[in-house]
Amino acid sequence: VQLQASGGGLVQAGGSLRLSCVASGYVYNINYMGWYRQALGKQRELVASISRGGNTSYADSLKARFTISRDTAKSTVDLQINSLEPEDTAVYYCNAEVPPILGVYAGATYWGRGTQVTVSS
Repeated sequence: VQLQASGGGLVQAGGSLRLSCVASGYVYNINYMGWYRQALGKQRELVASISRGGNTSYADSLKARFTISRDTAKSTVDLQINSLEPEDTAVYYCNAEVPPILGVYAGATYWGRGTQVTVSS
């Protein structure tokens, strides 16, 4: 599975961005897809995730401004970010998880290369 993220850029505080990620390769067994972010000097953190069935999960501090969506047929996952703050500046990574199959497959986690989001004050 390969993941290609796009949509990052430089935006002023208060603005909005929509990040997109497309998965390619053997995508049929992907369950969760999500977005993580890593600011300079900080650990990577979960922003949001969404299951194949559409169940979503958000970091508590971000759920008011971030919306994750998914098109399973197109193997895409998007992240809408509103009311951007300078603290949102980070590299945003797309993530996909293939669950294990007992006795057959250990499961796998895939990462895209990330897209830079920079928010100016």
